[in-house]
Amino acid sequence: MKNMEDEKQVKVETVSVDDAKAPEPEQVPDSKITELEAQIADLNDKYLRTAAELENTRRRAAVDSETLSRVRVIAVLEKILPVMDAVDAALKHNPDDEGIKSLAKALKSSFDSIGIVRMETLGKPLNPTMHSAIQVVDAPANTVPNTIVEELQAGYMLGDRTLRTAMVVVAK
Repeated sequence: MKNMEDEKQVKVETVSVDDAKAPEPEQVPDSKITELEAQIADLNDKYLRTAAELENTRRRAAVDSETLSRVRVIAVLEKILPVMDAVDAALKHNPDDEGIKSLAKALKSSFDSIGIVRMETLGKPLNPTMHSAIQVVDAPANTVPNTIVEELQAGYMLGDRTLRTAMVVVAK
């Protein structure tokens, strides 16, 4: 026969519906709540500052990129201006050459589409930001002093920026 000690006994507990209810939350001291609220406010402040710094960095990067792009475009355009000067000089020497006329028209059309404008100088007052006075001559009759009387090299603008100042002769 079996020995009683060999038999294992199972202890059964009774469970009720009341046992399924959540235990009462522990009371958190007011000092701990205040500490946690301060920590939340500090983290929120750090988050807002980081977000603002990120937005400023994005804005600066966009401005820097635009500035760099504009500088590169201007550098390329300044290299093209001597081509237009050569075409203008060829047109002065041979005004009836259809090939030169066609080339001048194509360059002017390209300049117009880019936004490059040739400065009007003759009869205008000297403006040091737009004109380089190469020579000063006695004022011809009916000419206001400090007025441009001859253009030696054309000046060009891109929007409100001077690409190249015009070289001019000014009446004194």
